[in-house]
Amino acid sequence: MGAESYVQLTDVSVRFRSYRGYSSGLKEATMRWLSPPSWTRKSPPTRSEFWGVKNLTLNLGQGERLGIIGRNGAGKSTILKIISRIYRPTFGSVSVLGRVAPLIEIGAGFNPELSGRENAYLNGSILGLSRKTVSERLESIVQFSELQDFIDMPVKYYSTGMYLRLGFTLATEVSPDILILDELYAGGDAAFVEKANRRLTQFVERSRILILVSHQMEYIRKFCSRVIVMDQGKVKGDGAPDEMIRHYIAFCKGEASAF
Repeated sequence: MGAESYVQLTDVSVRFRSYRGYSSGLKEATMRWLSPPSWTRKSPPTRSEFWGVKNLTLNLGQGERLGIIGRNGAGKSTILKIISRIYRPTFGSVSVLGRVAPLIEIGAGFNPELSGRENAYLNGSILGLSRKTVSERLESIVQFSELQDFIDMPVKYYSTGMYLRLGFTLATEVSPDILILDELYAGGDAAFVEKANRRLTQFVERSRILILVSHQMEYIRKFCSRVIVMDQGKVKGDGAPDEMIRHYIAFCKGEASAF
């Protein structure tokens, strides 16, 4: 293994803006131009702001396996996208050392018009693999993803499960320093989930950093050595998996002594 990997988020906040009654598309702009003056409207467009995460500090070192749990909208996926450089923080600083393989959305980065084979080369280049390296690994990618009969078919015809298999296989083929997973197993068949579990376990055993978001507590317990609980963009708890899961369940039930 090369240089030590780490993730450092220092006092990070991400602000989002949502617009109601307004859209910036060409069609919507034309309709606004043709519509009556704004003073005749009963409900003018409004803008609201909210924080995806607020004042988040998080430090992860080599070999850590972090689980992130929380209710929908708590800020879990926002954290993953900050680390993956998809979102830039409004405030605070982010420092990440190591090759990151983010498997956040099924088929993210795939071109639907290209075949699975062509997307393997495209996605491989995004992950930092040369065309030669992808060619050398393509047979194992196809075999593991079980897409032998479909690899030359445009991925727009793939089922969700096929997208999942190809996306997971590509992401884990690169042996990343930092593996980021968001509800990985949604849509996967039981046989592939078992294979994926074994493959993911190999990453953990190689002491890579793992960051896993899941509503399935069995995966959190299996793969994670540390868990943070998120709520409304803030960390409610940080500790051992069993303890944090217990607090989280109590919190969801509305028990006052949850945290």
